[in-house]
Amino acid sequence: MSLVQRILLWAFLASLAGSMVLAFADPSWLAIPAMLVAWYLADLLSGVIHMYMDYRPCRPGMGLDTIFFYEGSRESEEYQGLFRERMRRLNPFERISYDFKNHHPRPDALGRRQLWRLIGSTVIAGALPISLLGNVAALIWPIPGWFMAGFAAFLVGGAFAQYFHGTLHRRDNPWFIRAMRKLGLLMSPEAHQIHHDTLKRDFATNSGWSNPLVNRLFRFLRSQGQLPDANLEPSS
Repeated sequence: MSLVQRILLWAFLASLAGSMVLAFADPSWLAIPAMLVAWYLADLLSGVIHMYMDYRPCRPGMGLDTIFFYEGSRESEEYQGLFRERMRRLNPFERISYDFKNHHPRPDALGRRQLWRLIGSTVIAGALPISLLGNVAALIWPIPGWFMAGFAAFLVGGAFAQYFHGTLHRRDNPWFIRAMRKLGLLMSPEAHQIHHDTLKRDFATNSGWSNPLVNRLFRFLRSQGQLPDANLEPSS
């Protein structure tokens, strides 16, 4: 992780801590339901984004099929060179979409990625600026502590969604991940496997609480002719 990346990560964590301090400064029993609702909304966001990225078509003519269906060693110089060259053709959003598709046939690769690779784009594009704006707003206006508690929970669930997703694809996880699974705040690898077995349901990857709603949304969009299976893989 570079120095700039470390600064951005610590800035987000400091801002998140600020939201928690503001929540504790005005304690209320409403903080618990607010945090649970926020955790559900973060899970829902992870599911909707996952569904969209899975079925978002890759821009044709980028040669992504060459690396997606590459049959040799992905540690080889040939593949690494091809991968870097193809990724330079894409904008950051397209790279994220390709990563989602590439994840399906190679799920364990996600579990091997470093923290910043998993959450960096989310922190920069959303979590950090939203967190800073929330803290500034709470210092200017009398925002209740229960709202700040829910705000902090939503930031954690949103910013670390891909990290939580990655933990579903590795066996060795920190103690707090195992504890959150036991509490039902994070889903189990067995529950997530249903998505990989079908690619047509259970897109949420945090707690999975929102999967019934996301599944209904998926079925509705499919009934309207949206989200065709051909979009799951890059074409030539």
